[in-house]
Amino acid sequence: MPHEVDQSFLALPLRPLADAALARARSLGAAHADFRLERVRSASWNLRDARPAGTSDTTDLGYAVRVVHGGAWGFASGVDLTPDAAAKVASQAVAMAQLSARVVRAAGAGPGGPVELAEEPVHAEKTWVSSYEVDPFSVPDEEKAALLAAWSARLLAARGVDHVDASLLTVHENKFYADTAGTVTTQQRVRLHPSFTAVSVDDSSGEFDSMRTLAPPVGRGWEYLTGTGWDWDEELARLPELLAEKMRAPSVDPGLYDLVVDPSNLWLTIHESIGHATELDRALGYEAAYAGTSFATFDQLGKLRYGSELMNVTGDRTAEHGLATVGYDDEGVEAQSWDLVKDGTLVGYQLDRRIARLTGFERSNGCAFADSPEHVPVQRMANVSLRPDPAGMSTEDLIGGVERGIYVVGDRSWSIDMQRYNFQFTGQRFHRIENGRLVGQLRDVAYQATTTDFWGSMAAVGGPQTYVLGGAFNCGKAQPGQVAAVSHGCPSALFRGVNILNTTQEAGR
Repeated sequence: MPHEVDQSFLALPLRPLADAALARARSLGAAHADFRLERVRSASWNLRDARPAGTSDTTDLGYAVRVVHGGAWGFASGVDLTPDAAAKVASQAVAMAQLSARVVRAAGAGPGGPVELAEEPVHAEKTWVSSYEVDPFSVPDEEKAALLAAWSARLLAARGVDHVDASLLTVHENKFYADTAGTVTTQQRVRLHPSFTAVSVDDSSGEFDSMRTLAPPVGRGWEYLTGTGWDWDEELARLPELLAEKMRAPSVDPGLYDLVVDPSNLWLTIHESIGHATELDRALGYEAAYAGTSFATFDQLGKLRYGSELMNVTGDRTAEHGLATVGYDDEGVEAQSWDLVKDGTLVGYQLDRRIARLTGFERSNGCAFADSPEHVPVQRMANVSLRPDPAGMSTEDLIGGVERGIYVVGDRSWSIDMQRYNFQFTGQRFHRIENGRLVGQLRDVAYQATTTDFWGSMAAVGGPQTYVLGGAFNCGKAQPGQVAAVSHGCPSALFRGVNILNTTQEAGR
């Protein structure tokens, strides 16, 4: 059954606070004002060798008022849940806009001129709740800790496993939004990320290595750990054997290899080389301080050959169980799905309302988000996903078409330049492919390329049966820094002639 928004959140004085803030902003001459009240509860459990190693449980409750006044932004936030306090926060936001406008006038015209927002239909009295069955916060903490401990003990009992780290992150997010155009939305999202890492130590040599579960973070509830969405029994059963094989594996010989990249690894390559590169504020140079900008500049829209003709990538704020899935963004824009790369060509960007208006788009595609009530919304990533081939092959068949190559599974470390162009990625494990068969693991592997060369080398895309929605809780952007959760779906895919580095040799240089 679909969930309803928590009554404890609805019992807060949402409308009185919004009405007071928006009325004050209007009376002070704001051309636009929006009010956002959030309650975000985050909890974590960490275990080391099946014993508790730390827990946390915090709730962030507050509200923010953002205005456009005199062609400039203003923003302020508060925690006092009274109409008088909300009106005062709105006054502070207007005062901030007035100060910003004076600074801009003194320095000359600001980038893009006065702040204007792309039009958006009014969404009055809308409610949206993410797709989940059991709110993890309804499950007793003792039950969560007991499950983590039991699964940790199961791994520790296996030969060759010397240590196990286990963690569980859970978030329950409520958000109320209202603006002077008449949009009013109320939303509720649940997400969680369980993770287990097994560590093996060779006492004779002192060498050690680790392997982490592949289960991605998801916009699901507690059911994710009890049978819906992931086969935990199978993964936990296989992990010790795979780790033992990895410990015995030879180091890779560097050179050119064909790669079959599993979704558990490819999602991160998508995130770094496509997701960030197609944020239009980066492409315009507005986001340059925090790992900006982008090689996919705005003048290349409709022209840039991003990859092979098999490459079709969407931005999507509607994907079920996606970490960046919402009903409405933090500017009151309804969630959408759209093309970013079509048949290998750059055809779209991720937008908020200000950037959309500035660059001539009729409408934002709903990519404004703030990670707390104390922060201003910034342009953030949607669920950016590589589409499968409807008639595509299985992962096994992709491997079967490779004479000499490597099958890459799981994400680990990565590096990419500010323009999202030159990169290097490692993984959890690497299986050697000879004559279409897996013949054992390799160690010390990293694949290196430029974004367009890598995606241009994509020779086959797996079918829907290989598609997995991966992702992360901790995508960073902006200053002061903000963190957002985002998913990336993809199938397995085959890449020809990719440069493979030996990480131990590279480290020794």
